[in-house]
Amino acid sequence: MRADRLVSLVLLLRQRGRMTAEALARELEVSTRTVLRDMEALSAAGVPVYAERGRHGGFALLPGFRTALTGLTHDEALALLVAGSRRGAQLFGLGSALASAVLKVVDALPEGLRETAAGAAQRLLVDPETDLLARPVAPEEVPDAVTAQVRRAVFGGHRLRIHYAAVNQPPKWRTVDPIGLVTVKDQGYLLARRGAEDRTYRLSRLLAAEQLDEPARRSDTVDLGRAWREREVRFRTGGDTTEVLVRVDPARRVRLAATALAVRDEGADAEGRLRMTVAFQDARHAEWALWEHAPGAEVLEPEWLRERLGERARRVAVLYGQPGKSG
Repeated sequence: MRADRLVSLVLLLRQRGRMTAEALARELEVSTRTVLRDMEALSAAGVPVYAERGRHGGFALLPGFRTALTGLTHDEALALLVAGSRRGAQLFGLGSALASAVLKVVDALPEGLRETAAGAAQRLLVDPETDLLARPVAPEEVPDAVTAQVRRAVFGGHRLRIHYAAVNQPPKWRTVDPIGLVTVKDQGYLLARRGAEDRTYRLSRLLAAEQLDEPARRSDTVDLGRAWREREVRFRTGGDTTEVLVRVDPARRVRLAATALAVRDEGADAEGRLRMTVAFQDARHAEWALWEHAPGAEVLEPEWLRERLGERARRVAVLYGQPGKSG
C-alpha cells in the first residue's frame, strides 16, 4: 500500500540520513520514478523533506521529525530488533511487514535507547544461512500470493481451497477448515481439518490457495501447541515400526530416548540397569541408533538385530586389529 510505503520512506530518512532516490528504490523494491512521486506527495503533505543535488546529494529530512516510544527496557528493545532477523515471518509471507514494523519501532525509541539496542543487536546472529559444517540452512520458498490467502483464511475463520502436491502424488484440490500455522526449523505447516480428520499440510507444497466465503468449521479457541504435539506423536508412532528390547546404562537413557520414536515400556533390573522397549522407524533406524549407543545399550530382542550388530562389531574389530598400513 502507498501509505505504508510513505511511512517507510520517512523512517528510512530519519534513521539513515541523506539517501539517493536509487538507494530508496532498492530498499523499498520500487522504481526510482515511484520514489520521486512519493517524495512530492510527502512534501505536499507537509513532511519536511528536501532534495540536495550534486555528487553527494539525495533526499533528507529536517531534524526533529519523530515521535517517542517510552516504557521499553533495553532488553525489550533488543528483543524486537532480534525478532526482525527471524525467518518464520518469511514462511508466512510477513517478511516485509516485519521489517517495516521493526523500522517503525526503532525510529520511535528514545535516542539513547535506540543507539544502545541497535549496537547490541549487531552482536547477535540468529539462524545463519549455514551451520558449523557449512551445510546450507535455507528456508523454504512459498509464494506470497499463496501465503496471503492461507493467512487470511486462518485469521478470518473461513474455509480454504488448496491445490496441494503430496509426496509422490499428483496435485489435487482440497477444501479444508484451517486451524493455525506452525513453523519448525524453517519449514512452514498449515494445521487444518478435512472432514472429520486432522490434517497437516507443508506450505511449500501448496501450489495455489483460495479463501472461500464459507465460515470454517472449527472451535472458537485452539491450543496450537497441543495440536502440534498430537500430530507429532501420530506421525512418529504411525505405520510399521520396529520395537527393540534393550538393556541400557542409566546414563545413556536420555540420549537413547531422544534417538528413538517412542519408549513403550521401561524398568530397572537387579543390576541397576534399565530394561526398555523402544520403538524405531524401521530396521535401519534401529541398527544405526543402537550401534551409536554401544556398548552402553545392549539389544536383547529381536535376535536378528543382535546378529546384525554382532557382525558389524566383528568387521570393525578385524579392520582395526590389523597393523596400520603406510602409503
